[in-house]
Amino acid sequence: MDARNCRMCGKMFNYISGRQICSNCKKDLEEKFAEVKEYVREHKDASIAEVSEELSVPVKQIKDWIREERLQFSAATGEICCENCGKPITTGKFCDNCRKKMVNKLDNAYQKPQVEIKRDRKTNPKMRFLDN
Repeated sequence: MDARNCRMCGKMFNYISGRQICSNCKKDLEEKFAEVKEYVREHKDASIAEVSEELSVPVKQIKDWIREERLQFSAATGEICCENCGKPITTGKFCDNCRKKMVNKLDNAYQKPQVEIKRDRKTNPKMRFLDN
């Protein structure tokens, strides 16, 4: 295991994987996430800045939750944009069109090898049955 300082509170903790924050800060962050999620449900037209101000959560953290697809706003407000084309989106990193294009490119990148089966008619001209 690796001992590191928490990026939020500065305390030492045993780092295993993921974000470099201690278990107490992770718990606090999850509680804040639950509050934000509930607020967004109740106030469907709220902007990221409004949610941030109302619940005292950094805008960057809210945008991270949106990029992780943990939060989704009801309308594309222009605050979060597709990383590929720049079109406003409500959740994730890419718009639907760019996501579909990437999937198609990945599908086309892998081509199954075509195996040709050659049958020699001279050595095996027809089907044979074995009698017991």
